[in-house]
Amino acid sequence: MSTRQSFIAVAGATGNLGSLIALSLRRRNIQVKALVGPGTAASRTQTLRDAGVTIAEVEITNVLSLTKNLEGASIVVSALQGLRDVILGVQGTLLNAAVAAKVPRFIPSDFALDFTKTTPGSNRNLDLRRDFHAKLNESGIKWTGIQCGALMELLTSRQFPLINDKFRRVLYFSNADQKLDFTTISDVAAYTAAVAADPNPTPKTLRIAGSSLNAKDLSTIVSQVHGQKYTPMWAGSVGFLQTMIPILKFLIGGVEDKLLPPWQGLQFLENMFSGKGQLDSLDNDRYPELVWTTVEQSLKEVDAEKSRST
Repeated sequence: MSTRQSFIAVAGATGNLGSLIALSLRRRNIQVKALVGPGTAASRTQTLRDAGVTIAEVEITNVLSLTKNLEGASIVVSALQGLRDVILGVQGTLLNAAVAAKVPRFIPSDFALDFTKTTPGSNRNLDLRRDFHAKLNESGIKWTGIQCGALMELLTSRQFPLINDKFRRVLYFSNADQKLDFTTISDVAAYTAAVAADPNPTPKTLRIAGSSLNAKDLSTIVSQVHGQKYTPMWAGSVGFLQTMIPILKFLIGGVEDKLLPPWQGLQFLENMFSGKGQLDSLDNDRYPELVWTTVEQSLKEVDAEKSRST
């Protein structure tokens, strides 16, 4: 009779989110196996090794090899990022291996807006995740998807172009009262680890956000943090976004090979400001030990980092 200890397998563990999930699990004293590609540089896994994560080099498109590495796992967590070849292809192979290895649970790489409500065809990256849910349902495995709104770092680092510091404006489309959901990567990772470690059954969808706020709220917060008045500014309608997306898609292309072309960013803005991607109810309180980072805290951290680097 085998006495081998169970473990949690993490795919995509050398990425930002995946590594934080693995480290969060180790802080819970849980055995973790990181699935990485053959020949992955030691520098990319050193932090994981130092934390006690087992590194398994495996060809992630090889079902037999993956199945062997997943035997004994209590759950597979996917933090894989990419387009169709990754979200449906590689992640699909991972799912097949998990089923073959009789792994009881699976967390897919969702980590986005509530795409259960968005219109099919309105957001390529979210459509891929919706299509993968169909694969999960067909597989028979128990699974839980985690939806977190937009990543807060994209907002506070200004990669998401809503805060305009030059003109001290906060941009919005159509409605300044539309709530937008944001969560930091570290908070997403901590929550995912809590779900993966949960001995109790978890629902198919869990929704979390560190902050849910509209353009007016964001203007007030940025004004307080920077000590200068920021005001909301109408940047166009949701209909304008819907018109521009196919034009940019035609001019730029990249439907099959560009992860975040400009039109993809507009698709996310359309989903957010139309309200279709909004998280209607939150499950933050499911794990009361977790502490959530707000937009105000994140902005202060970004400003402090800027001060240290100048």
